Amino acid sequence: MLPNLKCLRREYGVSQQRLADAIGVSQSSINKYENHNIEPDIDILKRLADYFNTSIDFIVGYTDERQRIERTESYRLSHAEAELLLRYRSLTDDEKQCIHVVVDTLSKGRRPTK
Repeated sequence: MLPNLKCLRREYGVSQQRLADAIGVSQSSINKYENHNIEPDIDILKRLADYFNTSIDFIVGYTDERQRIERTESYRLSHAEAELLLRYRSLTDDEKQCIHVVVDTLSKGRRPTK
């Protein structure tokens, strides 16, 4: 069962039939996903997430966060970089702004490196 599917469908004003047509399944499948302990395969979950511009995690009730999870780039931080990031996150907004000014000043005219 997909706990947030019915909520999303109603919020968007979409009938079961219209949703079924949009993602390529039957209306009875949508009904079963909403009201019974039947779960779609991952391909259908992806289509539902795309249709409602949300995440699969939200549709299946794993999170309350509706925002779509975007692909992220993997960064391998050194120990020193990770420590710096942790310390940065503990600063106040004003202190962070000071750090930005220093970094901007030091990096003027330099190209970012990967």
